[in-house]
Amino acid sequence: MSVEIGLNERSPTTDESLRLGMDDRLATPVRSRRARRQVPHGLGRLLGPVVLVALWFVATSAGWVDARTLASPAAVWDAAQRLLETGQLQDNLLVSLQRAMTGLAIGVTVGVVLALVSGLTRVGEFLLDANLQMLRSMPILALVPLAIVWFGIGEEVKILLVSLAVMFPIYLNTHAAVRGVDSRFVDLASTVGLGRIALVRRVILPGALPGFFTGLRFSVAIAWLVLVVSEQINASSGIGYLMTQARNIGQTDVIMVGLVVYALLGLISDTLVRLLERKALTWQSTLQSR
Repeated sequence: MSVEIGLNERSPTTDESLRLGMDDRLATPVRSRRARRQVPHGLGRLLGPVVLVALWFVATSAGWVDARTLASPAAVWDAAQRLLETGQLQDNLLVSLQRAMTGLAIGVTVGVVLALVSGLTRVGEFLLDANLQMLRSMPILALVPLAIVWFGIGEEVKILLVSLAVMFPIYLNTHAAVRGVDSRFVDLASTVGLGRIALVRRVILPGALPGFFTGLRFSVAIAWLVLVVSEQINASSGIGYLMTQARNIGQTDVIMVGLVVYALLGLISDTLVRLLERKALTWQSTLQSR
């Protein structure tokens, strides 16, 4: 009887310890997966640039690349500090930001309006879409000579080039998103008695937002690309002008400073667009999580 009681007293403890041990072993992979998930997304996105800079440092330090061809990160850092002390970097950066933001605002506005007119009306599509597709096939930079003839060599031509380059990705992606709205939602809106304006505001525009943000990400990157070239054409200010002056006297470190600035601007602007997209499309992430 005593032996039986002793066994009965020990067995729950033994079973409980086995169960706890099994739970700990099963929970270990879960904890490790949770630990991996806790890495901030923004910090993970910095991994690629960090690796790129490390490769750049190794290539220049080991002598694989001539310093006259590609300045080292240390030389670029010294050049950036020198430009900051003289105020050249801040002044030219401010000018480039003004040009890019103005051109981006104009291009996005025009692209969205054209996409809505062409996507929502049959007449608008007939009048606009073919012409815009022809213009899109032309290289934007090939229009530089004609733009200079029309607008001179001032600020207008640079903003015009950025606006044109930005407009087409916005138009294409927004137009495709407007036309790609699920017809079932349109039928449901008609069933509940929504008018055309309410249909556009409550169904078509929210449904086209993902395409709009895709075009906006392309447009932001293209804006900086076109700005680099436009600021090297008869410019007297801007990061592109600073790089042109450095090229004339062989300062590769200053050229690299300009390239790094453009790269950082592109990364920051793309991150801001992604954050804006995440805030605006919270309903989409909620549906996808179900």
